[in-house]
Amino acid sequence: MPVKTGVLFLGDIIGHQGRRALQRFLPQLVKKYLPAIVIANGENAAGGVGITEEIGRELFLQVDVLTSGNHIWDKKEALPYLEREPRLLRPANYPAGNPGRGSYIYQDGGGVKIAVLNLQGRVFMEAIDCPFRRADAEIEILGRETPVIVVDFHAEATSEKQALGWHLDGRVSAVIGTHTHVPTADEKVLPGGTAYVTDAGMCGGYDSVIGIRREQALQRFLTGRPQRFEPSKEGLALSWVFIEVDAKAGRALSIKRGTLVEDHVDEQ
Repeated sequence: MPVKTGVLFLGDIIGHQGRRALQRFLPQLVKKYLPAIVIANGENAAGGVGITEEIGRELFLQVDVLTSGNHIWDKKEALPYLEREPRLLRPANYPAGNPGRGSYIYQDGGGVKIAVLNLQGRVFMEAIDCPFRRADAEIEILGRETPVIVVDFHAEATSEKQALGWHLDGRVSAVIGTHTHVPTADEKVLPGGTAYVTDAGMCGGYDSVIGIRREQALQRFLTGRPQRFEPSKEGLALSWVFIEVDAKAGRALSIKRGTLVEDHVDEQ
C-alpha cells in the first residue's frame, strides 16, 4: 500500500476579498481533506497587485507555502521580504541576481518532504529565462531530497502550460497552472503519474472580471483607455485543487478541483 500525502493548492489570492475567502472557506477544506501542505499563489494579495510582509505574515497563519508570478515585484517592500522568508517564492526562471528563491522543501508532521517549485511562462509575458530548461535543472536538484514535487506554473498561454505538463510528466507529482484566475475543467493524471490542471482559478470577489471590479473592466473594454483596476468586493469565491500523492514514488494518485462560492459548492 502506498504512503499517501495530500496537497491542497489555492488559486491566486486577489486583494482583501481573496484573504476573506481563505478565512471563510479554508478551514472546512482542511477539515475535509486533511492535507499535508496548503499552497497558495499570493502575488495579487496586496490590493490586487503584489504582496507585502504584513500580508504575507497574515497568510502564513493559514497556508504553508506562497508562490507568485509576474506581480511579485510590484511592491518594493516585498523585495527584502523575499530574501528573509524562504516560504515565499518567486518564479525560479527569473535571471540570476534577483532577490528570493524559486523553490522550497516543506516537511510535514509525518516527516514527508514536499518540494514546491515556482515557474513563469514566456508566451505573452516577460521574456525571462526558459521555464522548461529551468524546470529540468531545478527538478534534478529537488529530486535528490524528495520524489514529491509540486510545480506552480504561472503562465498566460494554455498551450505553454499543457506543454510543460507533458514535459514534466513522470518527473514531478503535479503541474498546477495559475495566472488567468479562471479555473479550468481539464484536471487529470497524466500517464507518467503527474497530476495536471491548466489553471487553479482564484480566491476573491465572485461578482467580478477575473477578480477586479466589473465596471472598471467594462470601461477598459468599451473605451480602450487605460483604467485603474481595483479588486472586487462583491461575493466570495475560493477555487482549489486537491492532489493525493504516493509519498514514496512521487506519483499522483488522484486530482480534484472545486470552487466554494458563498454558501454553495461547485465541485467536479
